[in-house]
Amino acid sequence: MKNLEFYFVVALILAPAITFAQGQVGGSAGDHPGGAPEMLRSTSGLARISPGVAQRLLVKKVEPQYPEDARRAHIEGQVVLRAIIDKNGNVESAALIQGHPLLAQAALEAVKKWKYKPYVLNGHATAVETQIAVIFVQLSGH
Repeated sequence: MKNLEFYFVVALILAPAITFAQGQVGGSAGDHPGGAPEMLRSTSGLARISPGVAQRLLVKKVEPQYPEDARRAHIEGQVVLRAIIDKNGNVESAALIQGHPLLAQAALEAVKKWKYKPYVLNGHATAVETQIAVIFVQLSGH
């Protein structure tokens, strides 16, 4: 394994169009005094969950490999992905929203290997959409 001359900060960023009313991870409509959590639907028709909720459901995270071309060129930055998580907690698909092209593929490949606890809505596991930010930073002095 090559010397680790960098580190990754993986964060789930807040999506501005996501709202919950009395939401509870893993809960059901019966768990909420006002009924089911209010949430916006994505253009794909899936429930959107906040990056914070997704982070709490994350059980396996694979770190991306820092691309050699990007490392040599001292390219750093954030790659933002739109991820679809299936009802079993697998990342079904991920697509680039923004980020440097030399970093994007490494972020996509890593995130597709992540595993989540299933999101439960109204007593049933359901597929969801969220946003994930993978931040590539090289350590200084290397």
